[in-house]
Amino acid sequence: MAGWLLSASRQRRVKAMTAAAGSAGRAAVPLLLCALLAPGGAYVLDDSDGLGREFDGIGAVSGGGPNFGASLHILKVEIGGDGQTTDGTEPSHMHYALDENYFRGYEWWLMKEAKKRNPNITLIGLPWSFPGWLGKGFDWPYVNLQLTAYYVVTWIVGAKRYHDLDIDYIGIWNERSYNANYIRILRKMLNSQGLQQVKIIASDNLWESISAAMLLDAELFKVVDVIGAHYPGTHSVKDARLTGKKLWSSEDFSTLNSDTGAGCWGRILNQNYVNGYMTSTIAWNLVASYYEQLPYGRCGLMTAQEPWSGHYVVESPVWVSAHTTQFTQPGWYYLKTVGHLEKGGSYVALTDGLGNLTIIIETMSHKHSKCIRPFLPYFNVSQQFATFVLKGSFSEIPELQVWYTKLGKTSERFLFKQLDSLWLLDSNGSFTLKLQEDELFTLTTLTTGRKGSYLLPPKSQHFPSTYKDDFNVDYPFFSEAPNFADQTGVFEYFTNMEDPGEHHFTLRQVLNQRPITWAADASNTISIIGDYNWTNLTIKCDVYIETPDTGGVFIAGRVNKGGILIRSARGIFFWIFANGSYRVTGDLAGWIIYALGRVEVIAKKWYTLTLTIKGRFASGMLNDKSLWTDIPVNFPKNGWAAIGTHSFEFAQFDNFHVEATR
Repeated sequence: MAGWLLSASRQRRVKAMTAAAGSAGRAAVPLLLCALLAPGGAYVLDDSDGLGREFDGIGAVSGGGPNFGASLHILKVEIGGDGQTTDGTEPSHMHYALDENYFRGYEWWLMKEAKKRNPNITLIGLPWSFPGWLGKGFDWPYVNLQLTAYYVVTWIVGAKRYHDLDIDYIGIWNERSYNANYIRILRKMLNSQGLQQVKIIASDNLWESISAAMLLDAELFKVVDVIGAHYPGTHSVKDARLTGKKLWSSEDFSTLNSDTGAGCWGRILNQNYVNGYMTSTIAWNLVASYYEQLPYGRCGLMTAQEPWSGHYVVESPVWVSAHTTQFTQPGWYYLKTVGHLEKGGSYVALTDGLGNLTIIIETMSHKHSKCIRPFLPYFNVSQQFATFVLKGSFSEIPELQVWYTKLGKTSERFLFKQLDSLWLLDSNGSFTLKLQEDELFTLTTLTTGRKGSYLLPPKSQHFPSTYKDDFNVDYPFFSEAPNFADQTGVFEYFTNMEDPGEHHFTLRQVLNQRPITWAADASNTISIIGDYNWTNLTIKCDVYIETPDTGGVFIAGRVNKGGILIRSARGIFFWIFANGSYRVTGDLAGWIIYALGRVEVIAKKWYTLTLTIKGRFASGMLNDKSLWTDIPVNFPKNGWAAIGTHSFEFAQFDNFHVEATR
């Protein structure tokens, strides 16, 4: 039997060495066994002296399915707080103190879909903004610590009660101040509700403050389970390491999902542990499913930004993820013997403690692996031969599966390609790889890897040039209308019980109080829709002001900014107010006034607004009668359509209709 194995080993080795002449091309060339050792670095992978830190998984912010594609271990979701959180607002489960609704937004659906694909996926919840009532007039969530803790715990309890979702970790306040007393109160309230299994991660900002505080505060040290830092640049700090707590890069990446973005992701997945002992890395974001011209467009592991067409793109960061996620699981351990390669790049190795071993090697170049943040100091990567020697319990491994990615030029590019197995029976547990720039190798004892296939997605299409929505949905699946992207405020499907006729079903702006903000939310509420490249368009919408005297609503075109930049949005805005006036402005804030005047408008009555923009001129109608005409508008040249209110106030919209050209 031993002789047969040796013969099979030699045959497979010859096959691996000669496959370069086949379709695999460059992909097969690196597999050189120890018989052809070339000068270069030697790296020992050994568990004789124990293991390194426990691996906690790879994830993404608002998961994946095992052995198909990204196969994510973690899904981190935003606890909607009614405020702007980069590219839009997500609704809270409690807009007001006595209001509870655990079916708003898409995060519940997303978590359930993730669980279908990976029942073991870890779920994390984190607030970015908070509803205004928690602040009692202040833009601050720590005015009443008990109240804020209660609000967060209700979200966790609601996830279980209404969706059978068990939340595993809860955060404090995304990239903002933490409060040590609040963290202690949150732990006590979780325990009082039988949620001892829910762990706390803090502070989702920088390493320094929270880790130093934990070393000085025994009670705080006890209640924080994981120290999470954002965009750490692959490095942790001494105080964080001294705590002995789990260290996570709890938000990272945020980079355009090109091959350079994939290089960023591949580099940090390895080096976050090699340099900083981080046992989990979580990408922002999971899927780029928002208008591309909003901030950080296409900064997801994949892209699906055309719900009207169904088009999507499985981008290269998905397959870079698979190099780690398909061949490891939370509960595995890193080896102590991991590190940097002699001529650039890095390697990590993990084991399940049951004989399985996974090695991930990356050689991402400086030019092609820059993340959006932080600044990346210069380093050099060059061609090299790297010899790996398996020792300890791994010395008798007979075979390693090989998966390969090459980023860069189309002619040389491979994404998550399986190569011939590497046989080690007569190699004394060693093998040599020829490594070049911008490559990823996974070598593993697991045989379950798979590059999932999927149907060809529908073709990409521009947003429809003619678009209508009457919001006549009796039992909506989601609380928001399709394609509208709330930028400040929250616009929800609404059943108007006072109007059994034409306006029984409407879209309503439901906030009457400014949230505790995470970003620079506008003073007005606004929801955008359409194609950013629209130039000439006619927008028509029925509007209903609910607030007497001070209320106001608008429709708008050529809106040129959104997300965290929404306060400075320019465009053409047509307003009417309950005090009997109208206004035309060139910006959302209302500083640039093109026209104003008196008009017969009051609250609690439906009106139809029409805005037409053609070339350099705009005109407006009220109830199909001309109100203002031929106002010159030189800027912006293009942008989205929008609806909104003058302040945080209740108002309704119906029969939205736009006709546009690019």
